[in-house]
Amino acid sequence: MNDEFFKQLYHKQQDIADVPPNGAIAAWALSLLDLLFPERQTHPDRTIAQIREQFAQSERTLIAILNRTKACQDCNNGLVAQQFYSAIPELYRVMYSDASAIYEGDPAAVSEFEVIRTYPGFLAIALYRVAHTLMNLSVPLLPRILTEYAHSQTGIDIHPAAVIGEYFCIDHGTGVVIGETAVIGDKVKIYQGVTLGAMSVEKLLANTKRHPTIEDRVIIYAGATILGGDTVIGHDSIIGGNVWLTSSIPPYSTVYHQPTVKIVDSKTTH
Repeated sequence: MNDEFFKQLYHKQQDIADVPPNGAIAAWALSLLDLLFPERQTHPDRTIAQIREQFAQSERTLIAILNRTKACQDCNNGLVAQQFYSAIPELYRVMYSDASAIYEGDPAAVSEFEVIRTYPGFLAIALYRVAHTLMNLSVPLLPRILTEYAHSQTGIDIHPAAVIGEYFCIDHGTGVVIGETAVIGDKVKIYQGVTLGAMSVEKLLANTKRHPTIEDRVIIYAGATILGGDTVIGHDSIIGGNVWLTSSIPPYSTVYHQPTVKIVDSKTTH
């Protein structure tokens, strides 16, 4: 390394838009989830007045984060935070519907408490919903930071701009990818390794719908890949494991992959 390389890094840092550390942003969101779901805490014991004050402190923390974010310096951050926290009751209702969907959709789940406390699918969906609400308020950077934090913790990659209905269940979840322009209806269940992705497109098409639409009450089993902005999976359909789809299917369809499997009696080889 030489002085020219160090100068290059020095000049580059002058152009970086200031934003609080990712850990501080994630800590705010996790603290908010702790307030909403006492199941995430150990022996919570708060009065109504204390709960109210903790939400007020959470709102002040969000304003401080927005004020420290250079991309938000010309925004009315107080109004943005107020609008976000006004949406909290509805956000909580939808998040709780997700917990119920995971509990009722997984025979191994003992309780909704267990789902909220331990399930990676619930954590990824909850952080996505916080991020999506911020994105709808035109908050830059923070939504993607939150969903990438969830991705790092759970292996579930949900773009904050995706539109996802309520009572959403991700079972197991490792390797799930849900792209930016995906639209998912109500009461949809997705297993591990599912990709709702885009066909190969040029950068100039970034603002077009590139990811599929999944209508209500669809089940997508492990390893399935569904691609393309024009692809619509009709309601009440079942997509089997390892299926590859790039075209639409009508409602009430069952799509499955039929591999060739050979079973050899190993005793004959000894």
